[in-house]
Amino acid sequence: MDILAFGVQADEKPLIERAFSGLHDVRCVEVFLTQDTAPIAAGYETISTSVNANLSGRVLQTLAVGGTTMIAQRSTGFNNIDLEVAERLGLTIARVSFYSPYSVAEFAWTLAMAVNRRIVRASARTRDFDFRLDGLMGRDLHGRTVGVIGTGKIGEAFTRIAHGCGMNLLGWDITENPACVELGMRYVDKDELLASADLVSLHVPLLPTTHHLIGRDALRAMKDDAILVNSSRGGLIDTEALVGELRKGRFTGVGLDVYEAEAGLFFLDKSLEPIEDDTLARLVTFPQVLVTSHQAYYTEDAVGQIVAATVQNVNDYVAGRRSENFLVPKAG
Repeated sequence: MDILAFGVQADEKPLIERAFSGLHDVRCVEVFLTQDTAPIAAGYETISTSVNANLSGRVLQTLAVGGTTMIAQRSTGFNNIDLEVAERLGLTIARVSFYSPYSVAEFAWTLAMAVNRRIVRASARTRDFDFRLDGLMGRDLHGRTVGVIGTGKIGEAFTRIAHGCGMNLLGWDITENPACVELGMRYVDKDELLASADLVSLHVPLLPTTHHLIGRDALRAMKDDAILVNSSRGGLIDTEALVGELRKGRFTGVGLDVYEAEAGLFFLDKSLEPIEDDTLARLVTFPQVLVTSHQAYYTEDAVGQIVAATVQNVNDYVAGRRSENFLVPKAG
């Protein structure tokens, strides 16, 4: 089968080509799937997309007209896919339901430590041979309280790191994770978590019920000197409200690997173009804010597992099998 893979990063390309070798012919392109790029998929029964692909109803219609019947997304999240339209068009949609939770958890912890210890500012200074310590004072996280919002596989891995650093553990989720409870986590309501935590880390999926989970009221409930980390989905945070709180001088640090309007920006080189997103432009000017471009998952281990699962999804589709990875039609 001929497969077109959209949004393939340079580091990712050899992994994809090697994984599909001898099974299917895969063509990798750097461009991301959008309404404008969808026509290039004409003639490909199967395509593979990245996390920031636009799989709206219009795009799905274009793909279906071009002969595409199966879409294998190389990510866990699927908030970018109009599943109702896909089902109506008879498209098969699969995702990667699991990959290394340590990749994201370790990166989330890295963001927390980087903003707490002012690593970016310190590095910029030493490049200019400025070795002063003014403005670089951080805090021990040992003995302080972490609030983990979402305690699934990634949240559990993050909790284990925080536990290893001697933090008090608070959790919020629709169900308790016994492994986190065994580590000493106490589950509380969201308001208590936000009011008590010195570090808040988000690990829930983006759903209609979690959109702007951290909105204006939630941000105001947090400690003025708290650290906020989001390595899940940008839409969990009301970014304009966050900017408003930062302008008041609140929060010791904010580490964001995701941004709610990242599509069309992240994974692309925009260094020679004016940034039209005023909210993002303002956000990155705050000295206590660190923004990275959705790279938490980007390790050899995690990407290798994502690619392997994508190959399995395509093979299952060809063989007429279904697994937990299939969203439309659903497995079982």
